[in-house]
Amino acid sequence: MTSASDSGRPRIVVGVDGSASSIAALDWAARQAEFTGAQLEVVTAWQWPSKYEWTRTPPDFDPAGDTQKGIDPIIDEVRSAHPSVPIQSKVIEGHSARVLVEESQGAELLVVGSRGHGEFPDMLLGSISQHCVTSAHCGVVVLRN
Repeated sequence: MTSASDSGRPRIVVGVDGSASSIAALDWAARQAEFTGAQLEVVTAWQWPSKYEWTRTPPDFDPAGDTQKGIDPIIDEVRSAHPSVPIQSKVIEGHSARVLVEESQGAELLVVGSRGHGEFPDMLLGSISQHCVTSAHCGVVVLRN
């Protein structure tokens, strides 16, 4: 199955949460995009912290904006290293597994790290990557670093 974006280029989706595993996945995906002529879509999901109550949320609290600010330097490094690869960044509210599976629709490939933040250290495959492997709409590469 070959999928292409509006630009006519194949689309590779990569999940990035700032963990070492996800940064390795981003680097691998950028090299793959460069090799295949694909465009890269960097996806980061966020959720409202459960400890905040709606009435006590600080007025300047911007989880989507803060998340984007956190991954921008990572993406800038990849853009510098792979200037020929078109890179789009998306920050989406929702559970990471659900968001990545939804974003995999129409993609050529979904790339994730084997473990992100909050996983048990001894697990070989995290719950997010396992869900993506079993539910994505395209091929999945799980990069273990």
